Amino acid sequence: MTLADLWFILIAVLWSGYFVLEGFDFGVGMLLPFLPRSDADRSSMFASIGPVWDGNEVWLITAGGATFAAFPAWYATMFSGFYLALLLVLFFLIIRVLSFEWRTKSEGSGWRSLWTWANTVGSVGAAFVWGVGLSALLYGVPINSGTVFSGDFADLFNPYTVLGGITIVLLFAYHGATYLTIRTTGELCIRAAATARMLSPIATVVGAGFLSWTVAVAVDRNDRAVTAPLVVALLGIVALVLSLVLAMRRRSGLAFAFTALAIILWVATLFTSLYPRVMVSSTGFGNSLTVDNASSEHYTLAVMTVVAAIFIPLILLYQGWTYHVFRERVGGKELPSAPVGAEPAAS
Repeated sequence: MTLADLWFILIAVLWSGYFVLEGFDFGVGMLLPFLPRSDADRSSMFASIGPVWDGNEVWLITAGGATFAAFPAWYATMFSGFYLALLLVLFFLIIRVLSFEWRTKSEGSGWRSLWTWANTVGSVGAAFVWGVGLSALLYGVPINSGTVFSGDFADLFNPYTVLGGITIVLLFAYHGATYLTIRTTGELCIRAAATARMLSPIATVVGAGFLSWTVAVAVDRNDRAVTAPLVVALLGIVALVLSLVLAMRRRSGLAFAFTALAIILWVATLFTSLYPRVMVSSTGFGNSLTVDNASSEHYTLAVMTVVAAIFIPLILLYQGWTYHVFRERVGGKELPSAPVGAEPAAS
């Protein structure tokens, strides 16, 4: 295995970490207008992700930085070609961030409803665009012989990539519901469990359909041998089925673990299907970017590997400690009107 191969795997790991961690707080945001029965419930839902949502976004920054440093050609082509899509993601993330800070600035029901819906729109929108964008890497986008994106925003959308976006929205909503079953109490927890049971068959069927289609796309559009993508996709389908069974049996902790595993395997299926390419060209297969022709020099990758080996364990330890500190369940009463990150958890 070369260092370029190693960094391709590490970038997949970073995207997996981002989707698992940001996935549940996106999922909580998606459920905000529908799951709670009172503003106290909504405050509890905000409080369940308040101390951790911003830390979860570090995984996205790290994934982008790693792509820039390890695969500059991939970064340049993708970020220039997906420019409007990335601006759209940035818009959704910004209104979502504002919702955390501004919702508690007034007691008015209209004001709070506005920022509740802002969080939901931001969560759904960002998740959908991420699903479309990552799926487009495999399905193919117009890239000319100079490795320059030659298409437009509409080229990112086709039935396969749209299904990828819908799948991620459903998986995140399902993941968020299972998360709430282990982070809330009382009636809110009961409703979260019921929502997880309702979403589980939908997410499982749609997720299984997308994973199966991904294997076909890998073979048809990326000239990929079927074995590796098929194995990973089957594991993803098994994880979805097991999460469904566990949700129906009210095994909340295990259901959450398996929704997380299903999301990891969603990302793994895409990256396994993509390798050894990092971006498929739809206009000429020979123009596709590969792990080898898009990577940095060996020395750059070697230095990055040493730095990553030192700092990634420290980051993981710090984030694990954060989750340990804020592990108490929330719910049961209205929380103080203060920035969400400062709201005390209630058992």
